[in-house]
Amino acid sequence: MLRTMFHAKIHRARVTEADVDYEGSLTLDQDLMDAAGMLPFEQIHVWDVDNGSRLTTYLLPGPRGTGTVCINGAAARHVHVGDRVILSTFATMDEQQAREHQPTVILVDEDNRILQDRHIERPFTRSPRRAAARR
Repeated sequence: MLRTMFHAKIHRARVTEADVDYEGSLTLDQDLMDAAGMLPFEQIHVWDVDNGSRLTTYLLPGPRGTGTVCINGAAARHVHVGDRVILSTFATMDEQQAREHQPTVILVDEDNRILQDRHIERPFTRSPRRAAARR
């Protein structure tokens, strides 16, 4: 049996550009793509933290070291410059690969520079900040 597993995400990147007149896609700094193991033309899920919008598109490489996160085409009507987004990919793998798989998580700062690169998603079911506040 094949399973579709969470592969990688770039967590809370800031949208730097939105171009409704472009054909479609998401243009992403090539350095961020490399760090997350994402490829040009790969399907990507975009989850807007600020407005709850969720969409699926494909990746195009952007200039290295720029922090570019540009939403193109119709998606630019749902995600806006300055919004925080989670960019996520999934991979299909067999049962054994799925059991051994460790997703890549890239944390970025306000300028989309890499703060942390880790390969295991923490097993929180709710925000760590909210959990700490309840104590």
